[in-house]
Amino acid sequence: MYQEKKILILGMAKSGYEVAKLLSNYHNNIIVTDGKQQDESQIKELEQLGIPVIITENQEALLDDSFDVVVKNPGIKYTNPCVMKANRLNIPVVNELEVAYSYLPSNVKIIGVTGSNGKTTTVTLIYEILKKAFPRVHLCGNIGYPVSGMISQIQSGDIMVIEISDHQLCDMYKFKTDISVLTNISDTHTDFHDSHERYVEMKKRIFNHHTKDNYAILNFDNEEVINATKEIQSHKCYFSRVMKQLCYLKDGIIYYDNQAFINVDEICLKGTHNYENIMAAILVAKILKVEDATIKDVLKTFKGVEHRIEYVTTIHGREIYNDSKSTNNVATITALKSFEKPVRLLLGGLDRNQDFSELYPYMNYVRKVYCFGETKSKIKDFCDSNHIECEVFDTLKEASVASYQESIEGEVILLSPACASWDQYACFEDRGNEFKTIMSNFAN
Repeated sequence: MYQEKKILILGMAKSGYEVAKLLSNYHNNIIVTDGKQQDESQIKELEQLGIPVIITENQEALLDDSFDVVVKNPGIKYTNPCVMKANRLNIPVVNELEVAYSYLPSNVKIIGVTGSNGKTTTVTLIYEILKKAFPRVHLCGNIGYPVSGMISQIQSGDIMVIEISDHQLCDMYKFKTDISVLTNISDTHTDFHDSHERYVEMKKRIFNHHTKDNYAILNFDNEEVINATKEIQSHKCYFSRVMKQLCYLKDGIIYYDNQAFINVDEICLKGTHNYENIMAAILVAKILKVEDATIKDVLKTFKGVEHRIEYVTTIHGREIYNDSKSTNNVATITALKSFEKPVRLLLGGLDRNQDFSELYPYMNYVRKVYCFGETKSKIKDFCDSNHIECEVFDTLKEASVASYQESIEGEVILLSPACASWDQYACFEDRGNEFKTIMSNFAN
């Protein structure tokens, strides 16, 4: 527990704001700093709690050896000058989730979900199943609800279902789950970690401190998952689309322990990638002894997660899909594989040094690409070299309007950017919501 400490919170946003409020209850001397202007009402609230908020690009000047700890926003890279200064001064650097963990009751059960793709769908599905079976279940973490903001609600014996990103895993040391899910590993976030090897090492931290009494839910079909988890101490439970494992898919039926569990025709959520997420959720539920009828009831009604291949509406015969959570090539490939009709594809966003050529084999149904944001020129070069029609725009709004105006009945308009949103938006939710608003105007 952090008490009577001098703490610098590096990066405000949602997680910094919530952890500052939590820490203020324990006689800590806190300073919050960010390089960008933040929500004025939140700044005012923190200042009323006696927490100064300093907006400056020279954040390392605030740090000296009088500080006990730095709480870093997960999106701040380990090479940040303030982080590097903290390392030189031997000041621990942790994140909001690590801090929040220290305030949890000792017998709370924690389910952590990470992976390159599928985290949000999997963690939401697990939560929907468990809340039908247990009286007190909480959904939190990278999905948009910082754990720090929920500490006052958590009671002894509760279950927490936490989405955990690789960015968060960088700065966690004591944090431990009871059940960890690793959906998959692909080549992404190299810009943040500087190597794929470091990225994989961070993902492995979700199994930190595990013993044979803790569970690892693993994708047997993903070679990198198998290689990365060879030496973990967890009790391993595998799911697979191609091989008989504890949970597997065969001939349109999901099996558990070699017994037919549910036919995919009965499942509301469609797509091979979603069947992987579903199998992971089934394994978690079975470990916690949830009744089969409860699991099946949720699988038959759960429609998916906002911003993840989200069906928005059909406007004059055009199907609109919002996949703003697609922040890498693998996620966009998953979306492209979901359609067998003409697609008008909106691509673009923050440049994370990705190679868009990975998309080419899956673009058979793409009629035209509408690219925008920081990566627009790189996407245009990729399209031109592969003879894919493409038009360049500065903003998502311009690209969205053009995609609709040029579309015809029977086509799909798909926002699946393959890029992070931070070049023009605070988060992928804002990007997806703007896209839906733009498209809704054409229904009038």
